[in-house]
Amino acid sequence: MHIHILGICGTFMGGLAALARGAGHKVTGCDAGVYPPMSTQLEALGIDLIEGYGAEQVDLQPDLFVIGNVVSRGNPLMEAILDRGLPYTSGPQWLGEHVLNGKWVLAVAGTHGKTTTSSMLTWLLEDAGMNPGFLIGGVPLNFGVSARLTDSSFFVIEADEYDTAFFDKRSKFVHYRPKTAILNNLEFDHADIFPDLAAIETQFHHLVRTVPGIGRIVTNGREDALERVLTRGCWSEVERFGVEGGWQALPAEEGVAVDERFAVYHNGVRAGVVDWMVQGDHNRMNAIAAIAAARHIGVPPAQAARSLATFRNVKRRMEVRGSVDGVTVYDDFAHHPTAIETTVAGLRTRVGREHTRILAVLEPRSNTMKLGVMKAQLPASLADADLVFGYGAPSGRDALGWDLADALAPLGDKAQAFNNIDALVKAVAAVAQPGDQVLVMSNGGFGGVHQKLLDALSARPERTAPSAQAAAGGQRGAA
Repeated sequence: MHIHILGICGTFMGGLAALARGAGHKVTGCDAGVYPPMSTQLEALGIDLIEGYGAEQVDLQPDLFVIGNVVSRGNPLMEAILDRGLPYTSGPQWLGEHVLNGKWVLAVAGTHGKTTTSSMLTWLLEDAGMNPGFLIGGVPLNFGVSARLTDSSFFVIEADEYDTAFFDKRSKFVHYRPKTAILNNLEFDHADIFPDLAAIETQFHHLVRTVPGIGRIVTNGREDALERVLTRGCWSEVERFGVEGGWQALPAEEGVAVDERFAVYHNGVRAGVVDWMVQGDHNRMNAIAAIAAARHIGVPPAQAARSLATFRNVKRRMEVRGSVDGVTVYDDFAHHPTAIETTVAGLRTRVGREHTRILAVLEPRSNTMKLGVMKAQLPASLADADLVFGYGAPSGRDALGWDLADALAPLGDKAQAFNNIDALVKAVAAVAQPGDQVLVMSNGGFGGVHQKLLDALSARPERTAPSAQAAAGGQRGAA
């Protein structure tokens, strides 16, 4: 089969393209921004890419057009497909019918932690010799790719609640039909498509409806929203994590930091011990959810716990991009106030407080953030950072519809807002001193700010601590 993918350079659609190519299909695709690294990854697989959505692409005469949710009515190629009555489907539907059909699907859903938990779960199965296929919205460092097709019966998928396509407004995950489903957490997000939390809960209930009676739902017992979802109807076995009577992460022994070593308990019985280098309560929750899901297909919890010792996390999750004169620059995908707060807290736990400052560099770029729905939550999410440098694009599709400086005002002099990346970089380089941790958070490329920061730090003429006045954060306002 020849499929032509519209919106091929997105993380999900690029992964789908790799799976389709691995299954032996001829794959071509197009996007409005054909650029590395996705473009080079796809070209290395022998996938021809076309820049733009020109209507002439119908002349490729594929057997099927696969439509990404970035495509809307008015797109010239989509209009040509509709006018000519050519066959098309959504990415999630094609995946469900051509890749997931017949597999034991393990799906990981939730507002936060989907990518990390999916990566953990995949590694637990891999380390157990199960050779799982997977499609994840990031790059697990244990694998180096975001998607893989194997002959295994098991397939792990990051199950996104975002809508499927312009012609299918259901969440993507209703197409996956998992036998094992992790419900990690549930908060309001995606304000561009959901009016409120109740609307998202309805979509999660639709996911629950697709899990068979012999299946298992592993759910966060601390989340009221998920309890409401299950109360609306559940026909599968349910295991909860994070609460007594379910799966818990508890201190392994007295005097040992729980971030470095913790015990896994199931129904009050010690089931294994995790020794690892991943910080934060959120990651311990991710870990016990993954261990519980792996147990459903026969991986003993003690074995799964040992496997986490070699879990290498995910690209762009507290990833160290470099260090100059004792100043370390991190890259993180955090883009929701809860994720931002959790990320800052995780770094604070790792580095401590004495003689160590966290310089938070933030681009509120997600659709929800650009709409300003959660701007009031930003100051609290950044409260544990010592200095805050916010960036709002002045124009274009990433431009904010609200004043970032005003939103950060409750943080006082420790926060600055910029509408120019070079000015932001200059400000960070002016105050950074040995021991500082520069935490960059964005769900996009952020104009290559990570390397720009490292270059600016390297180019500083004087390798001495900045003045006390500069270290205080300077004047707040747009630059």
